[in-house]
Amino acid sequence: MHVTCISSHRDSETAVRPEAELFIGLARAGVSMTVMTQADSVYAGRMAQAGIRIIDFAPQKKLSLAAVRFIRRHLKHERCDILHLFNNRAIANGLLAATGLPVRVVTYRGQTGNVNRLNPLARLTHLSPRIDRIVCVAEAVRRDLVANGVPPDRAVTIYKGHDLAWYEAPPADLAEFGIAEGACVIGLVANARPRKGIPVLLEAARQLPAEAPCEILLVGSGMERYAGLTADLPAQVRVHMPGFRRDADRLIAACQVAVLPALRREGLPKSVIEAMVHGIVPVVSDTGGNVELVENEVSGLVVPSGDAAALAAALARLIADPALRARLGAAARTRIATQFSLAQTVARTLAVYRELAG
Repeated sequence: MHVTCISSHRDSETAVRPEAELFIGLARAGVSMTVMTQADSVYAGRMAQAGIRIIDFAPQKKLSLAAVRFIRRHLKHERCDILHLFNNRAIANGLLAATGLPVRVVTYRGQTGNVNRLNPLARLTHLSPRIDRIVCVAEAVRRDLVANGVPPDRAVTIYKGHDLAWYEAPPADLAEFGIAEGACVIGLVANARPRKGIPVLLEAARQLPAEAPCEILLVGSGMERYAGLTADLPAQVRVHMPGFRRDADRLIAACQVAVLPALRREGLPKSVIEAMVHGIVPVVSDTGGNVELVENEVSGLVVPSGDAAALAAALARLIADPALRARLGAAARTRIATQFSLAQTVARTLAVYRELAG
């Protein structure tokens, strides 16, 4: 079976690792793999060592005749069985390139929202009848697509798998932020988009009782826009905004609690998975794939989206109870190892390929 995947790996190693390791796992399972991505990406060398052919190409525009021609020449010359497209630029150009060819087309969808059957442009991506399967990162994503016009038998849920061995680096030293050893640190890793719910977290911090001292670490680009919301926090709460960090996974590993109070459009948040791998107890809102990732009161706490009072109550519980943090954190780590493993992702993706290739 010959599979060509098109993606962009212009990101940090930790960001591209689950996808690149999926490609390596498929190659080791006997699939002839070609990956179109940047040749200087952080994982290109390791993919090549695994026998994957790397083509230095990634579409730069949503629609490009040059990209369509390039992909189409490859598909015709290589006689690919499967074309797997991992972002909107790859999807729009790849679908046109596959027109009239016998290749089966698979796409990837990583979040809810932004697909509307009333939008004619959606037929250029996930609502295109040329697509044979859409791999959804969470069941919430699959349901959202079906509700917006995707035939139910065309969408399948495959969780993005991880491996505990990827996260052996020691936790970061939080002393650089003036955080004392033994403090209860609540960490959030995200780009500061409105849907991530950072104001909800800061309002929850405002409602924490006096006997719940904590340090809040907001990691990610753009957090400084919320600095004004920290002015009147209780004296026992301190907020740190280090900005974008390439060692974000090590920073969250040094925290006692990981929080993501997203308001909408969550798929399967990588930052929460990384916290769970390290045994850090997660607190998430009940939106998107969060509730599939975290079992409430078993492997973390789940609160209603946008409810600052409920979030404050959950954080206060964890600040006051180290034993509860340890129990939920250990269960979180076990959940990733058993329910969200790379081996499962490789096996389920391979099953989709085999079904389509006959």
